[in-house]
Amino acid sequence: MSHRFRVETVSLAVATISILAISEPATAGDTSAPNYPAAAGKKIEYSPYPEQNYPNSVFFGDTHLHTSYSTDAGMVGCTLGPEDAYRFAMGETVVSSTGVPARLHRPLDFLVVSDHAENLGLAPAIAESNPRLLENEWGKKEHDLVKSGTEGALEAYENWMHQNAIREDPLADMPELSADMWKKVIDAAEKYNSPGRFTAFIGYEWTSMPDGNNLHRNVIFRDGGDKASQVVPFSQYDSFDPEDLWKWMASYEEKTGGRLLAIPHNGNLSNGLMFDDVTYTGKPLSEDYAKRRQKWEPVYEVTQMKGDGESHPALSPTDEFADYEVWDRASFGPEPKTPDMLPREYAREAFKRGLAYEEKLGVNPFKFGMLGSTDSHTALSTAEEDNYFGKVTLLEPSADPVRFDEVIAGRPAPKGHQIYARQIGAAGLAAVWARENTREALWDAMARKEVFATTGTRMRVRVFGGFDYTADDLVRSDFAKYGYDHGVPMGGDLENAAEGRAPTFLIRALRDPDGANLDRIQMIKGWLDADGKTHEQVYDLAWSGDRKPGADGKLPPVGNTVNVEEASYTNAIGAPFLSAYWKDPEFDPKQRAFYYVRALEIPTPRWTTYDAKIFGVKLPDDVPAAIQERAYTSPIWYTPKRS
Repeated sequence: MSHRFRVETVSLAVATISILAISEPATAGDTSAPNYPAAAGKKIEYSPYPEQNYPNSVFFGDTHLHTSYSTDAGMVGCTLGPEDAYRFAMGETVVSSTGVPARLHRPLDFLVVSDHAENLGLAPAIAESNPRLLENEWGKKEHDLVKSGTEGALEAYENWMHQNAIREDPLADMPELSADMWKKVIDAAEKYNSPGRFTAFIGYEWTSMPDGNNLHRNVIFRDGGDKASQVVPFSQYDSFDPEDLWKWMASYEEKTGGRLLAIPHNGNLSNGLMFDDVTYTGKPLSEDYAKRRQKWEPVYEVTQMKGDGESHPALSPTDEFADYEVWDRASFGPEPKTPDMLPREYAREAFKRGLAYEEKLGVNPFKFGMLGSTDSHTALSTAEEDNYFGKVTLLEPSADPVRFDEVIAGRPAPKGHQIYARQIGAAGLAAVWARENTREALWDAMARKEVFATTGTRMRVRVFGGFDYTADDLVRSDFAKYGYDHGVPMGGDLENAAEGRAPTFLIRALRDPDGANLDRIQMIKGWLDADGKTHEQVYDLAWSGDRKPGADGKLPPVGNTVNVEEASYTNAIGAPFLSAYWKDPEFDPKQRAFYYVRALEIPTPRWTTYDAKIFGVKLPDDVPAAIQERAYTSPIWYTPKRS
């Protein structure tokens, strides 16, 4: 369990050493008082830390977890609620909905229970035969179907899915039920929030799905229950339009004095809508739209169970690591994926297109930091490959082949466009650089984009960008302080480079102490040229071993120690720590650019490989036996002086 303590700057007499009681100066032969400068009445500030307030710790957590209070979890077998989710995240052993004892290898530092706003708490209300629910004709019918047995429960779930698809709230006349369930969500977060030890955020998911396409956002409160309880969650029954969500968020802040941010996710399932060239209502993007999107959506969930969203092989054909846990066949609706949708779905391409929009509008609508989370619907936040409890309760660990073969996405789509359970990735985690483990400190770090994403590993990555760093600064004992004093961290901005100067970067990456060694550190740069075209380049900055780039500039693979039959690996290759100083060799001070770091581990077994070993089942042949887990930092942006 991580224990963090609030650091207060105090002024105490003991903070200075002032020997004022000596009436006579010490002589050469006098050993009663040392000949320190303090003896002359001067103050010595011994501790360097009381005045420091920069982020000095990294905290790992999950901003996207569902419990039985989400209807698409609770109606398909999940019986664990928010309290179970928090206890599990804090390191307790919890018995899963299928009766399997589960525990994290290490506790998380924070968690957002982000249950769907749409009919929040329907399944628990049915389980407890909630009197309010039974007053509603539709609710009574759903209740009776579920109580009748498995077939009835399946019919009840299909009924709810139909209502959700047509965006008609069957419980619209029962606002008190939603308020009651929202209060229970808030109460659980308040109960388990322990500042300095574990942060339980209040939050929920707005689940906009026009035509089955994903425009989901997780809404995170900086505040406690006194403010969050003054509203009920805004849902897709209220609107599919993200701009309407932003208006609701603004009204909340005006009403309560609180703070909100939203985290979009799974653009890869949006069929081109997540980073579109027009608004939801079809209007061209404007300066005002770009400002509002930056304000309300400072970070993006770039990696999770339903696919990695950093880049795609079709968008980054020279990047050999772009083909990682890709979900690119369909959304949740009937429309197949087409190649023209891809540029409006992935983070790297959005970063590039954002530069072009900034040139045109003066504001970048796609200027966001990156973090990861799970989107698990089991109330168990498991992002470890050897401890993966599936996307939904029906797919929790077992020897049943349905765990591999169940269709997860694209069910209504044409054959060949479905995505199966075996293709889910056991990802990911949100890593936050902050001063303390509190709602306020972690939320503020997300708002300023000082965060990074991992695919489940807990490697630590730190990046600083500036114009004055040198290679010698990489080994400084005051690395972090110097980095903040002379540049900006991940999520920051560099502007208006002087003649002859180029951005310089200091990067450190440390392996997960209980995980795999590191393969390499890479810098991903994107820029906008004078003709308005965008470009990208991947640079290998530091790597393990004595490998040398080939004639094509590519670094040879690190190797592979994975024993597939035993689902094991060794750290005989790779490095526990990598660092790099880098100066952009092709910098043009007139071109907008962004820079972010990708750090990769050596190959390790995928969760399907662990399952094949544990349950004695055949390893699927359409997913890799080994993967290279990774981290993506939030970018640092460079903006030239406007002419």
